[in-house]
Amino acid sequence: MTAFIRFFAFAAFFSSFANGFITAQSQQLPQTPVSEMRGAWVATVANIDWPSAPGLSPERQRAEFDSLLDVLKAMNMNAVFVQVRPAGDAFYNSPVVPWSKYLTGQQGLAPNPPYDPLEYMIKAAHDRRMEFHAWLNPYRATFDLDTASLSPMHLLKSLPPDRKREWFYQYGNRWYFNPASPLVRTYLTNVVKDIVLRYDVDGIHFDDYFYPYPVANQPEIDDLDLFASDPRGFTNIQDWRRDNINLLIKNCSEGIKSIKPYVRFGIAPYGVWRNSSKDPINGSATGTSVTSYDDNYADVLKWLQNGWIDYVAPQLYWSIGFPPADYKTLINWWSQHTYGRQLYIGHAVYKVNNWPADPNWYLPDEINRQVALNRNTQGVHGSIFYSVKPLLYNPLGVQDSLITSIYPTPALVPAHPALSLIPPATPQICRIAGAPGRVKMAWHVCNITNGDQMPYYYAVYRFNGKEVGDFSDIRNLLTITPFNSEKTIFEDMTPVQGQYYTYVVLGYNRLNVPSYSSDPVTIKKTERSLKRQRKGLFGK
Repeated sequence: MTAFIRFFAFAAFFSSFANGFITAQSQQLPQTPVSEMRGAWVATVANIDWPSAPGLSPERQRAEFDSLLDVLKAMNMNAVFVQVRPAGDAFYNSPVVPWSKYLTGQQGLAPNPPYDPLEYMIKAAHDRRMEFHAWLNPYRATFDLDTASLSPMHLLKSLPPDRKREWFYQYGNRWYFNPASPLVRTYLTNVVKDIVLRYDVDGIHFDDYFYPYPVANQPEIDDLDLFASDPRGFTNIQDWRRDNINLLIKNCSEGIKSIKPYVRFGIAPYGVWRNSSKDPINGSATGTSVTSYDDNYADVLKWLQNGWIDYVAPQLYWSIGFPPADYKTLINWWSQHTYGRQLYIGHAVYKVNNWPADPNWYLPDEINRQVALNRNTQGVHGSIFYSVKPLLYNPLGVQDSLITSIYPTPALVPAHPALSLIPPATPQICRIAGAPGRVKMAWHVCNITNGDQMPYYYAVYRFNGKEVGDFSDIRNLLTITPFNSEKTIFEDMTPVQGQYYTYVVLGYNRLNVPSYSSDPVTIKKTERSLKRQRKGLFGK
């Protein structure tokens, strides 16, 4: 294979990932990219999505999760973002965080018979070739004010009173970890690092709850004394609060990368960073009553500029044309403020056929039109849907649309080439043979000098004719293998007798970065076998 063809394959993929959309060249397929994020948030707090109720048997919990993943897989989703720390508790076996009451019915009570839900969920997702991102709410300590039912292991109960005042504060009807405490930042960073160290996650994910949203008739957060005692050079308490959050994001980012550089760190902030009325230069043309920067004290743009997060997934939970926060206005704004990081869009499927304040959510094609805008906006790399339960209920046929028109074919997760030190090893097709109605092929990888070069999965491309074609055309992507598969074989069951085909294999690493393409193999399908064209590697 010539160096030009190898470079073309490699460059075509990175171009596809950078642009975030590919226009289909066939009237028979929708505008379907080869790579895009297709994720769903699985909320566990208050048993919103999973498990359906607290205290179910482990067998029932696993069956429900498998069923959930099977539905998502049928929709050709390629990632799940599962809430494993909903409110100072855990959906995994932790030495420092109590078991969640939403799992077992009582905080601190382990599943019986014992099993580790996070370990199970990761394997279940990976077995279906779906990425698993562990979603944490870092600062929410409780979901209500009932501290009597907390586990003795919960820090709100185990710390002495003077230390408790440093670690926690009450606002509204909940308790929160205090972002101003260096001890809290260390503790939360260690919680994140523990997950990354012990579990095979693909990403760590925070949502929009940093400092809490304003609550009507509630006094300001009482942190003036803390600000006065340690202002760290700030003269404005709002900037000081933002810096408290910045320090945690920076620490978590560095902690993740120090353990597993391929694990991505992402944030799903409130969809409006700042209104232009407050910031005419950087703000968006929106008029929401709260914003991420001014109310959650989350300076997401700083995190992106400094490379502390690998992707951002703003929750654009408004419709196209909604005056205070128009969806189209916001995706254009976010696409211009990614600073080289990936952008996924959060969609409010929970509002479909269920939001009287905005009649657009009663239109059956609202989600379709939003995804179409994503694909036609440079810099948008895909979608995440909140949440799974509405997808299962299928309001206005939204699940049907995903299966039949929006995601009719599988897609690769977008690559993060900036995070990949080396590409995976290049596979080579070592055997190809024909049988009636099929073509059988096998490949291998050689010259691996570093464990990071071992491909995590493979994609097989088939081009009509005798030449390598367009890698960015979804019609040429024949199959994607399972993760960590030991089988490097594939049977093409769709060749047509008398036609010429060219096959190519690419390997992908944990960051979904492709290898150089294998040497192409061109065959002509015959009635019972095939005739291989002698060129390149096979012409020696």
